[in-house]
Order: sequence, then structure tokens, then C-alpha cells
Amino acid sequence: MGRSRITARDVAAAAGVSQPTVSRVFADNARVDPATRDRVMRAAGDLGYRPNRLARAMSRGRSHTVGLIVAGLDNPFYADAVDRFSRALQARGYHAVIVTASNDAADLDGQVRDILAMQVDGLILASVSIDNALARAASQAGVPLVLFNRGQHGTDLPTVTSANHDGGRRAAHLLVDRGHRRIAHVSGWQGSATGVDRQRGFLDGMADRGVAPLACIDSRYDRDRARRAVHDLFGADVTPDAIFAGNDLIAFAVLSALRHDLGLSVPRDVSVLGYDDVAMAAWPEFDLTTFRQPAGRMVDATIGMLMDLIDGRPVPDRLTEIRSDLIERGSVRAAP
Repeated sequence: MGRSRITARDVAAAAGVSQPTVSRVFADNARVDPATRDRVMRAAGDLGYRPNRLARAMSRGRSHTVGLIVAGLDNPFYADAVDRFSRALQARGYHAVIVTASNDAADLDGQVRDILAMQVDGLILASVSIDNALARAASQAGVPLVLFNRGQHGTDLPTVTSANHDGGRRAAHLLVDRGHRRIAHVSGWQGSATGVDRQRGFLDGMADRGVAPLACIDSRYDRDRARRAVHDLFGADVTPDAIFAGNDLIAFAVLSALRHDLGLSVPRDVSVLGYDDVAMAAWPEFDLTTFRQPAGRMVDATIGMLMDLIDGRPVPDRLTEIRSDLIERGSVRAAP
């Protein structure tokens, strides 16, 4: 059998003090005599005692943990964001409980309820939509939540996203202004507000320039679907001279299909524009022109909003949209 867990009572017996004295030592109580503190710490070290910091925090009404539920970790943007969240929360004295989930309602329901049972102080949902029942469950548990990079139409849930409609609009303007007229959009999932807003922005931008889009195809953020979409587009009578992809991961699949499956030159035969600016976009084999989502500013804004909610401060602006920057590389034709 394994050794039983060492308790504060064991430390107290070894140090010749009371259990409350041990508790005061590990609570950094300044009223503990230094010699007594040293004796308790030596006894704790000899016994291998580790105080239950979570239980102590809970006794004060805070667990100092934040639940981070994220979908799409195959997208490097979210892997980077999770790392930023973890470091930023740690700097504020919080620990992140990270859970991956799909956008399947039953799966997400279980994940959210499991995290709420962990007595987290707050929730961040990254690229995940939440239904009204789950939002009410979080509210009833007294757990504030913030949506990250996934707006939700028809709700007033606190949300931080990039300015997706603006980015889609600017994407259309850029491609038309570079001389393109047969522009297709291989979009993000149209079941998500992010994919919808970028596509609506793209369509509005095309209308601004008086050019009709060649096609809009929902890739559902799936690389195989995106690759098939390229084959369908170039199997038609009228083929694209530019493609705006719903994100960089989709743009990489588009580039691969164009160059390796169809033997086309980018951007001589067709321009490709992405969205996110993940690290791989700068690799020479992609050299992708794209819109950079400002992950650092988005993470900071999300945590700032969540901390305000945890501390009971008002958050009058429930939606924060942060504008993306165009990063010019070599996959879009130069200005005429």
C-alpha cells in the first residue's frame, strides 16, 4: 500500500506546535515567531508536506482557477492563444484548467458542467459557442464567462473578437484593387459567428467595389473540404483569379491544392489571401499574405474583462472588437 498523505496535524506533531500554528505559517501570518516558523518549515520539508492551496483558497471564497475551454487546437492560432492565456493568468496569480471540446452541444454541455463543478472563478470559451441553458448554469453558479474569438449573435455575452466583418470587407477591397475580378471565398464554418461575419464582410466589400463574388464555399474549417473546394472551383467553366480563405489553415490547404494538385503558380495564376497570421504563414513554402489577428491584445482584453467580472466591476462594453493588420507577403498579386 502507498504511504498515507501527510497532513498539517503530522507537521504540528513533528514540530511540537499546534495545528492552527502550522496553518498560520503556511498562510504567511506575520504574527508567527520566526523561530517557530523555521521549526514548522523544517518539519514540513522532512515529512514532504504539501499544503492544500486549493482548499485554503476555497475557504476564502476563491479558487484562483479559470476554466479555459477551447476548440480547434489543430489551428496554431489557438495553440498560441492558450499559451498566452496560461502565462497571463499565472502572472495574475491564477491557474488555468484547460479543456478541449468540440462544438457538439452534448460534448460542450458536459465539459462546461464538469469545469463548473471544479469551483472555477471564471470561464473563457475560445472558438466555442454556448447555448442559453449553459450560460444560465454558469450565471446561477456565480461564474462569469467571456467568449474569445467567437462572437454569438443574438446574445449579450461578454465577447472579445477580432473585427471580422471589417477584415472580410478589407480582404475584398484588397483583391479587387489588385486587379482581380473572379474572386472566390473558401469560408470558415457558417455555423460560427466568426465565419459568418468574415463572409458578410467579404460580400459587403465586393458590393462596395461593384464586383460580384465568383463563389462562396463553406469549408467548415476543414482542410480536406477546402482542398475539394479548390478542385470544384477549377473544374468549372469560369475559374477564380483570387481566393480569400476563411483562415490561414484553410489557406495552406488552398495553396497546396493549387500548387501541387493543379500545377498553378501563386500569385501569377491565382492570388491567395488568408486570415490569422499564424507563424507558419511566414514560412517560405507558404509566404502567405494574410490579416494578422492581434492575439496578444485579444488575450489581454479577454482577461481584463474576466477579472472585472470576477471582482464585481461593471463591464459596460460587452463586445470588444480588435482590428486586424494586413501582413503583405508573396501570395497576392502586387498592385497594378
